[in-house]
Amino acid sequence: MAYFVTGATGFIGRFLLAELLEREGTIYALCRASSLDKLDDLKGRLGDDDDRIVPVIGDLSRERLGVSTEEIERLDGQIEHFFHLAAIYDITADGDSQRIANTEGTRHAVQLAEAVHAGHFHQVSSIAAAGLYRGVFTEDMFDEAEDVEHNPYYLTKHESEAVVRNECSVPWRVYRPGVVVGHSETGEIDKIDGPYYFFKTIQRLRGVTPSWLRGVGIEGGEINIVPVDYVVKAMDYIAHQPDLDGRAFHLTDPNALTVGGLFKALTKAAKAPQPTVNVDARAMDALPARLTSTLTKLPGAKQVTDLVLAELGIPRESFAYLTYPTHFDSTKTEAVLAGSGIELPPFSMYAQHLWEYWERTYSPDRRKDKQLARAIKGKTVMITGASSGIGRATALRVGAAGGKVILVARGVEKLEQTKIEIEDMGGEAFVHRCDLADMSDIERMAKEVLQEHGRVDVLVNNAGRSIRRSIALSYDRFHDFERTMQLNYFGPVRLVLSLLPIMRQPSSDGRKGGHIINISSIGVQANIPRFSAYVASKAALDAFSRCIASEVIDDGVHLTTIHMPLVRTPMIAPTKMYDRFPTMTPPEAADMICKAMINKPKHKGTALGNAGALAYQVAPKGVDVVLNAGYKLFPDSHAARGGKDTKSDQPSTESVAFAHILRGVHW
Repeated sequence: MAYFVTGATGFIGRFLLAELLEREGTIYALCRASSLDKLDDLKGRLGDDDDRIVPVIGDLSRERLGVSTEEIERLDGQIEHFFHLAAIYDITADGDSQRIANTEGTRHAVQLAEAVHAGHFHQVSSIAAAGLYRGVFTEDMFDEAEDVEHNPYYLTKHESEAVVRNECSVPWRVYRPGVVVGHSETGEIDKIDGPYYFFKTIQRLRGVTPSWLRGVGIEGGEINIVPVDYVVKAMDYIAHQPDLDGRAFHLTDPNALTVGGLFKALTKAAKAPQPTVNVDARAMDALPARLTSTLTKLPGAKQVTDLVLAELGIPRESFAYLTYPTHFDSTKTEAVLAGSGIELPPFSMYAQHLWEYWERTYSPDRRKDKQLARAIKGKTVMITGASSGIGRATALRVGAAGGKVILVARGVEKLEQTKIEIEDMGGEAFVHRCDLADMSDIERMAKEVLQEHGRVDVLVNNAGRSIRRSIALSYDRFHDFERTMQLNYFGPVRLVLSLLPIMRQPSSDGRKGGHIINISSIGVQANIPRFSAYVASKAALDAFSRCIASEVIDDGVHLTTIHMPLVRTPMIAPTKMYDRFPTMTPPEAADMICKAMINKPKHKGTALGNAGALAYQVAPKGVDVVLNAGYKLFPDSHAARGGKDTKSDQPSTESVAFAHILRGVHW
């Protein structure tokens, strides 16, 4: 069995290739001669060591895709499944370009499939083929599409599907995915469109407005969103099932979010203010036509609107989705997929991954990573606790910026996943397993790293353990203090003692110096109750750093202490009341660490933490009174009480308000 794929190096195409490589057979990939390097890079990323992906030189705009007669003769009778993905998926593209690529490109693909006598023709269409149909659009419907002329994208998607239905003599199947977004587990995308147009606006909103503030949002029609991994898995599975020819399949979400629901999910993922009341954009349709026309023709109205949209990076065409009128029924597709194990995850489960990938890859703030790239160019950066949370987010940033990343933690499987993500971004990463609470294992790992990599230029002591328990519940739990000190203090000290000698010595190329970044806690500044074990261990590391800093400064070694506020990581998950508290995201925490790599400050913290430290110096007893109020508002957790009193995990309205006022403090 052999496959032919157009658009193989595109977003959906490269994920489909990964699925097809799990099956047997050669995969012929159409590409231009100028894109051979791009295909070779993709083969390397997919691990195609057996050269099963074979390039076929051609052009979408030419008859039979511009494939030579000799090539057609070689492929004749070999292709069982012909996948046509190549197209322009962009509502902002001009009509002529879309007609050539989408309509004529499909016609040329059909010609080639017929010329090589392919077994099946698989057309990747879009829900756009329905135009602006008002109501429920089923998988059996096509001619019922409405207002396809509204946009060249709708029109050419409808026309290209008509080409397959009316002109293709090869048994065909059509797939209509919804708005395809990034991978549901990694968030990976390759361009900005669809809902991503609004990410920049949400990011700006977060920057100027407290996350706890509630306001007014926009409601509208359904936005049918699906992650790329679901699309390709479903398409691959359906393509290989018998007796399904001549049918269209909706790769859509049967429980699609409305515009308001989508905006709420995205603002939650971004830790931005969430709306409590939505104004329905569809109400505009009820306004008299003369009134809406007058409003749009006011002097300067269009110019002002265009300027605002350009600044926010939102194309005017995307506003059609605010009142999108169509619901897509996918009952028959769901029936085919039943029992396959292929399920569409709800958007809320992967929205965070989409946001984090966009923020570190496409956000306007990514220009800061140019400074980071200059700061860590050619350097080896070790990050402990790199399997999740802050450590993972930092590793991804450093890897994307060109640093050589040493990933350290106990869980090898998660480290390997992080390594793959870094390499997919073109970075370099190495996994070194270590139990950072075991001094002998730290010594072993440090020797292993120095033998393999020569030196560590930047060390981020991030791994840690937190215990939240009042002193009244700790009288018989001395081991809490021992194990916290073991991981949070003795572990980093052991690692510093192993790596510091090489940092202080010139390398073979004359390089000398290093940077040690210790992740401490806002609790050290604010002396938060219930964290005596945790805060004491972090304070010990702070003191260690301050003392040795003056000894190594003339060797070019810098030490930075970051007093990190409350961050939503697996470490705080057991304390369920934190689910309602304002927290920093791991990417935001990683940003603090990356800025420290650039500027090498002595200390980095939040304004609240710094104010807390100053207040304790000026009026320590007054601070005790305030903290005592917090101590009474936030009871010990269910786990701290030994499994008793489950109601203790539910914060009161007063405690939530207190937590928002003192944002970032872990009570």
